[in-house]
Amino acid sequence: MAPISLETEDHSRDAAFNKVMHGKSANERAGFMAMLKKDPNAQKAAIDEYFKHWDNKSADTETQEVREVGYWMPYICVRLLELMALGIGAKSRICEFDKTVYYNLATDLYEYGWGASFHFCRFAYGDRFYPAIARHEHYLAHMMGLREGMKVLDVGCGVGGPAREIAKFAGVNIVGLNNNDYQIERATRYSGKEGLSKQVTYTKGDFMQMSFPANSFDAVYAIEATVHAPSLKGVYSQIYRVLKPGGVFGVYEWLLTEKYDNDNPRHREIRLGIEQGDGISNMVKISEGLAAIKAAGFDLEFHEDLADRPDPVPWYYPLAGDFKMMGSLWDIPTIFRMTKIGRGLANSFVGALEYLSLAPKGTQRTATSLALAADCLVAGGREKLFTPMYLMVARKPRSS
Repeated sequence: MAPISLETEDHSRDAAFNKVMHGKSANERAGFMAMLKKDPNAQKAAIDEYFKHWDNKSADTETQEVREVGYWMPYICVRLLELMALGIGAKSRICEFDKTVYYNLATDLYEYGWGASFHFCRFAYGDRFYPAIARHEHYLAHMMGLREGMKVLDVGCGVGGPAREIAKFAGVNIVGLNNNDYQIERATRYSGKEGLSKQVTYTKGDFMQMSFPANSFDAVYAIEATVHAPSLKGVYSQIYRVLKPGGVFGVYEWLLTEKYDNDNPRHREIRLGIEQGDGISNMVKISEGLAAIKAAGFDLEFHEDLADRPDPVPWYYPLAGDFKMMGSLWDIPTIFRMTKIGRGLANSFVGALEYLSLAPKGTQRTATSLALAADCLVAGGREKLFTPMYLMVARKPRSS
């Protein structure tokens, strides 16, 4: 694979695009309402450029060369579409890791369907959905040994659901790193609403080229975020640099299991469905993830695929929309939204809103892509090809 070259960040340009596309929608209380307040031209540019990469990519025709190009293609279009939306000519070379496009399209749908914590979790018997999500965050904090007053970095913080929960649970001070202006606006609004504005803050930045000084944080964690990196070794190396000597890094990583066979068309179809629907360049196997964290310089203290534990309810059950596994009647609205009927109704409703020009064009296509990813995530979980919760806890040597 060719060496990774990253474009110099331009936060003012990103902010200008955010203003064009999202306007004041970050202030909307509900994700669904925020989704209706986008600029239609900017939304269309984002959708056309994002899906251009995937339109001619199929499991039947994918080669190893095509797969390696996949490390870059979702990111090459990012700056181009931002300049298009701003009405600026774009002829310069674009070569950068950036998942901004995907989350500009998907954030509101994520919040509508899942809440403010964009990750999976384990379920015990009788568990309700949101308490189980919170416990998954607590478990990571526990395994990392987070303590009152520590300065902690959340890499790829989304709209800050896990950061706010872990701050309340462990009493730590958290900086959320995010490359998406819209998500930062949403996260900042939520922190203020919960009275956490001083304890949980957010900063704009690319986790492949962090601007923090070396040795800045007592601990760093990432929850299902670093899978978006074009190189796990690259992002883990950045985390290593900003950690203090002796500092701890904990991550829930999305990885393919060793059972995954790229020569199997069915396996490739599942992987590609996940990658397209979730804005991922190219997932790697568990063995490659373990090699990456060691190559970054860490001492690996613990690792386990939590999805492989014999839980009574599998991690993917909400996506499967299986009411038989539901732990509480209070979860009916959440689970129903994820059933094929619920997703179909939502998709048709969004399509109707598009037809009436009440929702930006392409919103339905984004929802359809997320639904495909949901089906592939369930298939990957059932066939033990994929895990969203490979836990690794590692430490930067004190002598470094």
